Amino acid sequence: FTSTREMSSMARQALHWVFKVPSPRADTMKFYREVLGMQVLRHEEFEKGCEAACNGPYDGRWSKTMVGYGPEDTHFVVELTYNYNISNYKLGNDFQGITIQSRETLARAKQVGWPVKEEAGRAVLEAPGGYKFYVVDQPEPVGRDPVLSVAIGVSNMTKSVEYWAGLLDMTVTSASLSTTSLSYNSSNQASLVLVSQPTVEHAKAAGRIAFSIPASQLPGAQEKMVAANTTILTPLVSLDTPGKATVQVVILADPDGQEICFVGAEAFKELSQVDPEGDKLLSAAIEGDKSDEWFKKKGRVKAEA
Repeated sequence: FTSTREMSSMARQALHWVFKVPSPRADTMKFYREVLGMQVLRHEEFEKGCEAACNGPYDGRWSKTMVGYGPEDTHFVVELTYNYNISNYKLGNDFQGITIQSRETLARAKQVGWPVKEEAGRAVLEAPGGYKFYVVDQPEPVGRDPVLSVAIGVSNMTKSVEYWAGLLDMTVTSASLSTTSLSYNSSNQASLVLVSQPTVEHAKAAGRIAFSIPASQLPGAQEKMVAANTTILTPLVSLDTPGKATVQVVILADPDGQEICFVGAEAFKELSQVDPEGDKLLSAAIEGDKSDEWFKKKGRVKAEA
């Protein structure tokens, strides 16, 4: 027997983590393409800031590049947001790393000379901006996404588990003295790992995690969070992407202020189709990005966030 709560949670999917990436964008793309071996799934350019602060609290021109090991409907991917007017972002301690299983990544890192460090017996690579990727030294799995988990810091484990499991209906899959792993479907989705720490500082590089949910469940999910007196950063809103599907989202914040996006699954599935031209569009955008030259010509420098 499968309960209504279990059926509801199984219909939800962990989608992606959002990074704000520093300038120049080409350095970031070298890491994801040539070191991690991810592919560009789609690339989109925007002339003004996102209504749901997808690119952070910035109004100017920005871009979004989705990269991963396969299509978004079956893989946990990374959303790289680039603000043309910002040079870099102060890093906090909220994001605690993405773990991937990929011996191939370690070989590529060695080949291109990307530093591989070690933390507590784990190989770790650092993306431009200081974002950490932990690499399990085993061949990439067959029939499953190499991305195993994404970890975030929490200051009160009990309160956080009540939030993620009790209110957002995730299932606790394992726990230790300092960590708790949760998932909507651990057999085929990346897990969310909560890491206990004294304080959580988001700083300007603050990331966001996204999940899909049947669109019909979005209003009820929002009402549930309002009734529990939790933080709603952006109430249910429709977001447009030029030439693509319009999606509905609601943006929440966990007890430590971690941003969480829930997006209507049906429209997102349409929006997130792999674009065969994505890599070319990104390369053209990088080639055509004269923002550094513009600032230099004006005797100015890009802002540091």
